[in-house]
Formats: sequence, structure tokens, C-alpha cells
Amino acid sequence: MRRLEVHLRDGMLQVSGMRIYTSGEIEAVNGTDVRLKCTFQSSSPININLVVISWTFRPLGPGREESVFHFQQRPYPPIEGIFRKRIVWAGDVMGRDASIIIREVKFTYNGTYICQVKNPPDVHGSVGQIKLRVVKTASFSELLLLALAIGGGIAVVVILLIIIVSCRRCKKRRQMQMEGNEEAPRKERKDPTVW
Repeated sequence: MRRLEVHLRDGMLQVSGMRIYTSGEIEAVNGTDVRLKCTFQSSSPININLVVISWTFRPLGPGREESVFHFQQRPYPPIEGIFRKRIVWAGDVMGRDASIIIREVKFTYNGTYICQVKNPPDVHGSVGQIKLRVVKTASFSELLLLALAIGGGIAVVVILLIIIVSCRRCKKRRQMQMEGNEEAPRKERKDPTVW
């Protein structure tokens, strides 16, 4: 997965290489925004003035590879092509994050997105790939997960309400018992003047 470059400097063996991490495959609903997450590790210190990040797109069917995004000291979104005004920089170079957001995905965006990072002298290594699948609606598993999350949240709120109401009732009962215990001895007291 990673290619290493070996240097012999001052009699010491040095190994360098970039490591790129991506989510592999993601699914997005047509018309929504999607984050293409790409993080990296470098054997060299990060220098924001030297780091170069490139994103390219390879369509599923016939078509040419297209530049999606470029970063070199600052973000350069595409000024032409199918991704014009659709790409937003979502990364943080110093945080080793090269992520982007594609706004309002279309079915024509189905394909492979390639994230490449260079941090001189660390310029060799693997590239990250994400296969994006644009769908009409969320898959059953995503809907099930969403339903479980909402149901779980509602269940937690209901349980908390039951606990609060139960605690208040217990407190009220204790108060009633305490008031009852205080009044009982007064009623049973006998007047010493009466036989």
C-alpha cells in the first residue's frame, strides 16, 4: 500500500513515505452534500508552504480523468468542468486532513475520487481512493440506523421523565409521612387536668 524511499544521509539510513487514509466507499443521496475524508501521515514535519494536495475524479463509465481540487498554500477549487462551484475545502493541513466537500451531488459524480498528498521531501507513497455512489434515497441500513438513533433518543427522554416523576412522588410521600408522624403525637397527648 505504501512505497518507501530510502536515503543514505550522513551514514544513517532514513526511510520516508506518505500514508494516505480514506473511507474507501461511500454512498450519498442525490442533491445532498458529501464529505470525502482524506487524512495523511508523513515521515517529514508538515510545512504548510510546501504541502501539495490534489484530488482527481475518474468516472465509472467512459470519460476522462478530471481535476477536482488542488491545494498549494491555499485552496484552489476548480474554475471549470462538472465540479465548478461544487467543491469546498474541508481540510486542515496542520491537522493532517486533506478532506473536501462536494455540494449537491449528482448521479454524474458516481466514480472514484483520488486524494494525493505531497510533503517534500516526502513525496512518495500511496494515494487514497474513495468510490462514491450517488443514490436516489438512503439505503435501508442507513434508514434503519437513523430510526434506531431517533428511537433510542426518545427512549432515553421517556426513561428520564419516568425517573424524575418517580423521584418527585417518592419525595411527596416522604413529606406526607413526616407530616403525619409529627401530627400523631400531638393528637395522642392527654390533658393532665382531665381524668
